[in-house]
Amino acid sequence: MSAAVPAAMGATASAAQAHPLLHGRITPTLLRLAVPNMVALSMSVLVAVAETYYVGRLGTVALAAMALVFPFAMLTQMMSNGAMGSGVSSAISRALGAGDAEHASALALHALVIGAVAGLLYSLLFVACGATFYGWLGGRGAVLEAATGFGTVLFSGAILVWLCNTLASVMRGTGNMRLPSIVVFCASLVQIVVGGSLGLGLGPLPRWGMPGVALGNLVAMALAVAALLAYLRWGQQRLRLSWRRSRLQWPVFRDILRVGALACLSPVQTALTALLLTGMVARLGPQALAGYGIGQRLEFLLIPLAFGVGMAAVPMVGMAMGAGQVERARRVAWTGSAVVTALLGLLGLVVCLWPWLWSGLFAHDAAVQAYADLYLRIVGPVFGLFGLGLVLYFASLGAGRVWPPLLAGTLRLALVAGGGTWLTAGGKGSIEMLYGLVALGMAAYGLGTAWGVKRSRWHKD
Repeated sequence: MSAAVPAAMGATASAAQAHPLLHGRITPTLLRLAVPNMVALSMSVLVAVAETYYVGRLGTVALAAMALVFPFAMLTQMMSNGAMGSGVSSAISRALGAGDAEHASALALHALVIGAVAGLLYSLLFVACGATFYGWLGGRGAVLEAATGFGTVLFSGAILVWLCNTLASVMRGTGNMRLPSIVVFCASLVQIVVGGSLGLGLGPLPRWGMPGVALGNLVAMALAVAALLAYLRWGQQRLRLSWRRSRLQWPVFRDILRVGALACLSPVQTALTALLLTGMVARLGPQALAGYGIGQRLEFLLIPLAFGVGMAAVPMVGMAMGAGQVERARRVAWTGSAVVTALLGLLGLVVCLWPWLWSGLFAHDAAVQAYADLYLRIVGPVFGLFGLGLVLYFASLGAGRVWPPLLAGTLRLALVAGGGTWLTAGGKGSIEMLYGLVALGMAAYGLGTAWGVKRSRWHKD
């Protein structure tokens, strides 16, 4: 028996070393993994466009209300998918890279517990305190009432969002990008159809307004959770999900949380930055807030585009680190960041030159569109640098090195908080200066993250 154990361990390690993520050419492998993510996540762009269109049909008050709720909704996605989700993918991929499939399976089960608990806490917080948060951002009267109704329905199902993204992250950690992408794609279609039908009262369905749009999200997430859980339980062999054979253990939780929990600070920084700016713009009136919300929505939609490449980089970097291939891990990080910098830089140039291509989809008020167009002209040129920072953030999670992007996010938040306070306190807070502060913060985040990753040392734990 003593001879059989080392032989089995050697066979497992050999299988890990033969994994294509460890030996395939970096750029083709990264793009092969990224394309399904980008196709699926592009559907989140379509969902956002559709929802903004639905809400735009409900009037300027509804648009302003969505601008108050949207940063918190994106925070849910960024924490569960990009931060904690990447912590899950990173831990699983590093375990598989080291040839420890049993530990990878234990990590998957512990990840589901983390997702369920985090989702419940998120629901409790935002259902109970949502109106207070929207009021802090400047919501008043009809705008606050609309935001509260929308947010209550949306955040009541936060556990579904957390579980969906956790399950998808488990699968991505094994190198399987296709199935999660298919599920996300289909769920997005369901969300568009159900949310639009209930929001606008299409056909025989009741017109529930903004709560109906939110309900479409809950229905889609519930179906996605069921599909992903069924596949992990019965449709694949890389990870064994068996509650009877596993016990919850703190060291396994710690392996996920030491990256994922710390990484959750990054989306909190991003959302807090957006919330501070939203509060500053809200003082200029509902039209300014609605226009800013349209422009800001595109900024947040850049994050899913960068997620497509970033989430592909996580298992590639993680497996390379687990196998001791540190130099390959760093090459993956810089290759992915170069791709996204070029992609988002081009998009930023387009909306800078022709902002009405985006703003014209939603604004039915000339003043609202003018505010949105100004945002895109000022902020669009730095979209590429923002993408640079986002992909390096994901790569850092894959390597288990979270501090460089966190420090860059802190710099961005400090610039916005300090600069915004100075502008508003001195009565100099024009919309042009506030938008310029947005651009400065995004550039600082991208360049700061790149500098930190270049200076940091990566090594196998």
